[in-house]
Amino acid sequence: MKVVILYDRIAKEAKNPDQSDALVQAEAIGRALSELGHESLEMTFSMDLQGFLREVREAYPQLVFNLVESVEGHGRLIHFPASILDLLGIPYTGAPADALYLTSNKILAKKILGGAGIPTPSHYSTRDLRTKSIPINGPYIIKSVWEHASVGLEESSVLSVKSSGQLLAEMEERQDQLGGDCFAEQYIDGREFNLSILASPKGPEVLPPAEMRFIDYPPGKWKVVGYRAKWDDASFESLHTQRSFEFPKSERPLLQGLMDLARRCSHLFGLRGYGRVDFRVDERDQPWVLELNANPCLSPDAGFVAAASQAGLSYRQVVERIVQDVPSIPR
Repeated sequence: MKVVILYDRIAKEAKNPDQSDALVQAEAIGRALSELGHESLEMTFSMDLQGFLREVREAYPQLVFNLVESVEGHGRLIHFPASILDLLGIPYTGAPADALYLTSNKILAKKILGGAGIPTPSHYSTRDLRTKSIPINGPYIIKSVWEHASVGLEESSVLSVKSSGQLLAEMEERQDQLGGDCFAEQYIDGREFNLSILASPKGPEVLPPAEMRFIDYPPGKWKVVGYRAKWDDASFESLHTQRSFEFPKSERPLLQGLMDLARRCSHLFGLRGYGRVDFRVDERDQPWVLELNANPCLSPDAGFVAAASQAGLSYRQVVERIVQDVPSIPR
């Protein structure tokens, strides 16, 4: 089968590791596809739609392996390539266009979660704070509505505020560096978990839960898996934030609860192929869904692949399952 591996064109020239990581993923996936007997070629997506339409039609792929996480650096356009492929009738891996849009818009995703009775921290947009009188007191974390890979997210993103006006002023000051839109989410002081989901012949399989443990954090330092923790290997945050799959038997009920919630989230948003749900668990062992990632990183050293390895799956098997979960491809 002929497969196009598609990613954002900006990755070709990117200096930031979160953007250039697409090249690492594409290379690894290309090797896996070759081992599975498929022919593959890399292609980039940009706002040059006519150029892309011409290129993809000439390639005439039977499948597109969709790695696009942003379009020319804009996370809010993550669904755009999938919509174009739908228009062309070309099958692609991962979540469909509507799921990509719903999960990438973090405010909309939180409204859907809340409506389904799935616990997620309370949040406010700048519009909420401009139009309503809201009593606010305590720690809040300011996040981008659209951007991925913890862009703009650091320890300084957490603020202990005493009024909605103070929080609004901070949000307005930071929104440009957060892609133009941001929101404030109640900060949950607790443990952080990542639950990865992979397609299987029996339906979506929740892979072994991973906890991101904050090791030797000094008192008063906010615990955030931010940009430095993910992409700056020499930083304190990276060196002292460690992924663990080891849990005592006493925590099995907690882990089972997280796995059940991850399945509900996958079904609710219509994820396909693979995905990830990020949680915080507070001191009462109450889980809170932070966000969903419909197309998490597939680099060989990424958390998703680490979780698959814990389940006894090789990288090639991960890619094979993702490909096999695509509807309407030649078998």
